[in-house]
Amino acid sequence: MSGHTENEITIAAPLDLVWDMTNDLENWPQLFSEYAAVEVMKRKGQKTTFRLTMHPDDNGKVWSWVSERTTDRQGRNVRARRVEPGPFQHMDIRWEYSEVPGGTRMHWRQDFAMRPDAPVDDAWMTDNINRNSRVQLELIREKIEQRDRERRSASVPAN
Repeated sequence: MSGHTENEITIAAPLDLVWDMTNDLENWPQLFSEYAAVEVMKRKGQKTTFRLTMHPDDNGKVWSWVSERTTDRQGRNVRARRVEPGPFQHMDIRWEYSEVPGGTRMHWRQDFAMRPDAPVDDAWMTDNINRNSRVQLELIREKIEQRDRERRSASVPAN
């Protein structure tokens, strides 16, 4: 068996701003509530290898892993995979961006499978990812829309 999730949100902001903020890895701890730290290990072309560290879970465990992320700004998508899959057999992620009336739609797709000895199964992780993705997408939307409002108000000359 394997898991698959798809989640999306429309952000009332220009695609360039959404792209820039969501692909600024070093600032992910300020954008996502779940990440405590990001360590960029290597950059080559459009591919970045980095370590993500989460805040401690309810049991005090700190989860951390290495991922690779390849951006394609022209194609408006990002592909990522866990290099250190931990409890996953594999975790593949695709982010897609599109301009829509009223802003930018960001669509997240995750395909994965849990290892047989993982503490949870595919169904549990699917529910967990869906629940958490909705929370994170809403936080991201709020922060990007706030930044867009600040940028627009700063560019309006005072009378």
